[in-house]
Amino acid sequence: MKFDQLNEFKIPDAEAKILKFWEDNKVFEKSMEAVQDRPHFVFYEGPPTANGKPGIHHVLSRTIKDMVCRYKSMKGFRVDRKGGWDTHGLPVEIEVQKRLGFENKSDIFKYGIDKFTQQCKESVFKYIDDWNTLTRKMGYWLDLDNAYITLADNYVETVWWILKNYFDRDLIYKGYKTVPFCPSCETGLSSHEVAQGYAEVADPSVFVKVKAVDEDYYFLVWTTTPWTLPSNAALCMHPNANYVLVNYKGEKLVLAEALAPSTLHDEYEVLERKRGSNFANKKYIPLFDTFKDMSDKAFYVINGDFVTLEDGTGIVHIAPGYGADDYEIGQKYGLPVLQAVAPNGHFVPGSGKYEGKFIKKADPFIIEDLKTEGKLFKVAEYVHNYPFCWRCDSPLIYITRHSWYIRTTQFKEQLLKNSNAIHWYPDEIRTGRMLEWLENNVDWALSRERFWGTPLPIWICDNESCGHMTAVGSLEQIRRDGIDVPDTIDVHKPGIDAIKLKCEKCGGAMTRVPEVIDTWFDSGSMPYAQWHYPFENKDVFEIKYPCEFISEAIDQTRGWFYTLLAISTMLFDKEPFRNVLVHSHVLDKEGKKMSKSKGNVVDPLYIFSQYGADPLRWLFINGSNPWLAKKFDEKQLDEVIRKFFDTLKNSFSFFALYSNIDDIAERANKESNSVSEFLGQFAGPPERIDQWIISRYNTLVKNVGERLDNYDITPPTRQITDFVIDDLSNWYIRLNRRRFWAPENDPSKMRAYLTLYEILCGVARLIAPAAPFMSEFLWQELTAPNKKDGRISVHMQDYPDFDEGVINSELEESMALAQKIVSIGRAARNRVNIKVRQPLAGVLVNIPGIGKFDKVKTEFRIIKDELNVKEIEDLSDISSVVSYKGKLNFAKAGPRLGSAVKQIATRVTGLASDDLEKFIKTESLEITIDGTSYQLTKEEVDIEKLEKEGFAVESDDGITVALKTEIDDILRDEGFAREIVNKIQNMRKSSGFEVTDRIKIMVRTEEPLAAAVRKHDAFICGETLADEIALVDSISSENGGKNWNINGIKADIVVIRI
Repeated sequence: MKFDQLNEFKIPDAEAKILKFWEDNKVFEKSMEAVQDRPHFVFYEGPPTANGKPGIHHVLSRTIKDMVCRYKSMKGFRVDRKGGWDTHGLPVEIEVQKRLGFENKSDIFKYGIDKFTQQCKESVFKYIDDWNTLTRKMGYWLDLDNAYITLADNYVETVWWILKNYFDRDLIYKGYKTVPFCPSCETGLSSHEVAQGYAEVADPSVFVKVKAVDEDYYFLVWTTTPWTLPSNAALCMHPNANYVLVNYKGEKLVLAEALAPSTLHDEYEVLERKRGSNFANKKYIPLFDTFKDMSDKAFYVINGDFVTLEDGTGIVHIAPGYGADDYEIGQKYGLPVLQAVAPNGHFVPGSGKYEGKFIKKADPFIIEDLKTEGKLFKVAEYVHNYPFCWRCDSPLIYITRHSWYIRTTQFKEQLLKNSNAIHWYPDEIRTGRMLEWLENNVDWALSRERFWGTPLPIWICDNESCGHMTAVGSLEQIRRDGIDVPDTIDVHKPGIDAIKLKCEKCGGAMTRVPEVIDTWFDSGSMPYAQWHYPFENKDVFEIKYPCEFISEAIDQTRGWFYTLLAISTMLFDKEPFRNVLVHSHVLDKEGKKMSKSKGNVVDPLYIFSQYGADPLRWLFINGSNPWLAKKFDEKQLDEVIRKFFDTLKNSFSFFALYSNIDDIAERANKESNSVSEFLGQFAGPPERIDQWIISRYNTLVKNVGERLDNYDITPPTRQITDFVIDDLSNWYIRLNRRRFWAPENDPSKMRAYLTLYEILCGVARLIAPAAPFMSEFLWQELTAPNKKDGRISVHMQDYPDFDEGVINSELEESMALAQKIVSIGRAARNRVNIKVRQPLAGVLVNIPGIGKFDKVKTEFRIIKDELNVKEIEDLSDISSVVSYKGKLNFAKAGPRLGSAVKQIATRVTGLASDDLEKFIKTESLEITIDGTSYQLTKEEVDIEKLEKEGFAVESDDGITVALKTEIDDILRDEGFAREIVNKIQNMRKSSGFEVTDRIKIMVRTEEPLAAAVRKHDAFICGETLADEIALVDSISSENGGKNWNINGIKADIVVIRI
């Protein structure tokens, strides 16, 4: 039995192997069976709509949810993960309409509502296979066999129960209000739906002249919706604002005094000044004849405080049929609701030449007619945010009509209280976006004039003189109160529409209202409806409500997050979830929104096939905090794989390579021991470097756990990444290579094996929530020799816990200083082009802080080895190795210093090195010119560092490292020897030699390299497992070999396996 050294390792192949392992062994199911008696951690899955393909943004959302659920499961909780599907509403209807080639609702009526809803029902799972494949291949463990489905009878029945609860409490009413309306879908929308679809557009900005009756002046009126002008009923002026009558190029115009300059510029003369209240009731001639017969009830000036003087003319055109403010003030003045445009956005019969035209197409004709008739003052372009339908992208119109509402405004304080009881990540959502939404809450527009959705369960008596209304809250109620109810009740349109109820008030028949409800009410009801509460599963519901955790995109703040909160608050005055992690959107690499039309959509399944799912998951979590927008570029995956996954894989491969030489797996298996137990028999006491990596690992576990417990998911992956790269691979493994070369069962070697093995096992468990495939792959490889506890998967293990007793903060601090010194020293070598293989006489180190240099003395051996220097000295005086020269940065300082700039520049150039060194530390420099003091900042002075001869100096984070760069013959020869070793090792590797193979070496070269080989032959042989090294005058072609340039001297080297 051997560990796999992963020579042919590819992440997509490894993930396929793990998927097969999970499915063949039913790992997810077994993991759930094993935790039935644990305390619950309740998670709600937001239901996606399966009639559209999943995108790469769904990977982000599902990664976050899967990561938290896996973490909590490994922390000892029972985490049920019930899936869900959102199956009603406009998304489904629009898809079916497109497929059937329907343009509007009338096509549906012609086709037949029964056939249309059946088509909707059949289409809701059109892309179910794509969704299931995404879920499976990204490693998202979700119970899809028992998923809740919003179209199911049981689900609908619970929704009806909630609505009846509201209706019986007088929380549902029918109102005649201005509603945001989609002319394409021909239905009203709720405020949270409108919030999903704003876009910046350019609309016509039209200024029109409206003639006052029996006067010689015009009211100057501004609008950005020319299509509403034929439905005008009044003009509104602010009662307390000043308005002026002006002479403008021979015409008399009335407008707000404050807006006259921006509208008319300087080309006008003020003739008269009045308050807006002085114009009240003044009649005017309507712009169009569409509603000329209403002149006795309309077409006069009214006053309103909502009129602003920020833009326009201060005179607002009022169309009560197409605006909330317009309707409200129209009611106050008894204005008629004039509507020349139908709900479908087209002008109605009788509207003249615009009849049948869509509003946006009618705008140019209206503007042209106004111009022809001399009523147009000017037209421009107005750029602003305008709402579009969140599903079909049609521009919305605001139209006054009857609709059913829920009185959410009555619960404003309760909504705020319950929102504040939730932990929002980030909290700015609670104090910003959500607070603003709740502070400006409006009643929920519940009804939709559509076909495929949960029917609004309100029946009204057919007897108009009775008019009794009742709400149905169960199928049993229908069977009890219904007239000739069929054995099987179809809860959808049109089946439910055919069921009559008996009126309890007059005994007559009752008919259901035709509307269905907002599909967001469906998804917001999932805490109850997924369990068919209160009809069954009451005990389960009480455990599962409220939930501990949800996570969706930021646009759900005013979507699913709000509907969950609103429904729960009105039902039980309780927050429905305790923690919510809000994430932002995935953009393309240019920062643009992904869309099919732009051709920048990324197929997640393609990404999985090329790179694997784990690198994408890790990128999404590690790249930035979830609530920040993410620019996606495939190249980022290459970097994630190279930096983290390859480093982790190589760390395991290193362990596998050497442990296979010593038959660790085979010997442990024969003894029926785990690898840890086997190694523990022979391991010596932990050495300082072992103690350090164990301490670092336990500190990591502590920090990661604290973060994840608070849903702070990005820092943990970054900390793990840094640990694997900087501490485990680049430090512990590299510094301990020689220990693995020791003879079999050497105590130090076995301790190094044991330490590395347990760290790798720990890292496999640490990354399991975020990278479920890689963690499982490593775990299966690491634990293959002997699994004793029956928990076959890493995801059935406990999440690592830290041992405070092995955390040594002083050791970590001293080693961190050593790592920093080495990093700075290498940077200095690179800058002066001296390889690390070339020994140097010494290094001087300056570390700010009392006792800091003494603290790092314990790591001198490591620093010497890593920097390849003979001695380390305390650099108490930095000026002994470097001096500074200053120069004023004219671009930064010039504008502020003015005329004194040249004098100050001269003074800065002449500053002593000590003064500049002080400036570097304090970041403040005072220069006095002619009695005036000037304080210069670090941005205003450029500092040039001048190294003294014989030193290479670098600084970072306050630490200064000065390498002695003078190389004598002794150091030169050592450098030659190390270069020879490097070349021989490269030849061993390229020749495919095993690490244990013995060799002999032949070298043909010249002086002084030959002398270095003779002087250091024992060192060279020891480092390369050579039995002998010979200097020769010639090398025969049959021996092969390779020609090298070693520090400028040519050498032919032959390596022969013995």
